[in-house]
Amino acid sequence: MSVTIYHNPKCGTSRNTLAMIRATGTEPSIIEYLKTPPSRAELVDLAARMKLPLRDIMRRKGTPFDELGLDNPDLTDDALLDAINAHPILINRPIVVTDKGVRLCRPSELVLDLLDAPLTGDFTKEDGERVAATKA
Repeated sequence: MSVTIYHNPKCGTSRNTLAMIRATGTEPSIIEYLKTPPSRAELVDLAARMKLPLRDIMRRKGTPFDELGLDNPDLTDDALLDAINAHPILINRPIVVTDKGVRLCRPSELVLDLLDAPLTGDFTKEDGERVAATKA
């Protein structure tokens, strides 16, 4: 199975998601989207495949979202894409793409529905929360 994660190594949820993917025995393709941002067309495609409006894949906390007035409902998708292009930190993370679909994996265990293989054992997140392995 092909797995791609749009990853920010500074984000705990993103690190947990990547570790969960690896705990299933899968090595994903990792796109550090702050270094290699997706194109406008890729962002539109990801949002469409998640069946979410573009605004719903934007991150507010720790970003210039509020300063830029991005909560204005009159802003078009083109205006939102311009902001994301200028500030890739506005992309919420992690976004995972597999043959089973595309999902914003918040919380991180949402990734398990996108994978073929289950966790090989119980998983402990960085904050100590345990995620039980499912029985195949």
